[in-house]
Amino acid sequence: MSKMENFETIWQRAAERKGGDDALRALLPAPEATTLPSDDRLLSAMSAQIFKSGFVWRVVENKWPAFEEAFWGFAPLKLVLMSPDQLDQRMQNPALIRHGKKMQAVLDNARMVAELAEEHGSFGQWLSQWQSREVVTLWAELKKRGARLGGNTGPYFLRAVGIDTFLMTGDVTSYLQAHQLIEGAPTSKRALTQAQACFDQWQQQSGLPLASISRVISCSVGDNRLGVSH
Repeated sequence: MSKMENFETIWQRAAERKGGDDALRALLPAPEATTLPSDDRLLSAMSAQIFKSGFVWRVVENKWPAFEEAFWGFAPLKLVLMSPDQLDQRMQNPALIRHGKKMQAVLDNARMVAELAEEHGSFGQWLSQWQSREVVTLWAELKKRGARLGGNTGPYFLRAVGIDTFLMTGDVTSYLQAHQLIEGAPTSKRALTQAQACFDQWQQQSGLPLASISRVISCSVGDNRLGVSH
């Protein structure tokens, strides 16, 4: 039988593990953005997150200036015109991470960004219309409309550009499963909807952003590796 803890209980346990309320607050993510960056910056951040998936993040970050140059500053309307030959040239560039499917995803997602910008004025405008209580639906839309944005890649992208979202990390998933708050595979629509309902309730109790709630849950369980210096 499921047992949903009050958020204050979760906070107190996390604070005890981290050395007090102030130490826990120091670990909370930065506030969400008040305004989103331009569409080319959103596409750049999205593409970077795709390349980071399953790869060493620092390597991606070090190579990203070369990606910016090779992919024309991630301007969506330019990228939709990139030819297969031009993409193949980039596959031969040793300054880049030469992963063909991820490079193709840059072009596929440029089309998504351009299409949504045409419909809504900008891709950022489309993103900003989603409410926090609909965040798992936004994850699903990104996965459906875009390329290689499933799993935690889409949510990590949203977090990177300042859109409030929780993350189904190993610790968060383990917590939800241990308390029988989600059913079935944690990536299933049913489980994600159930997780959203839990986070909505904790947000009402705490007034905190979803990102902060997600971090507090992670700090309250698991290996407890996250420290103030991270």
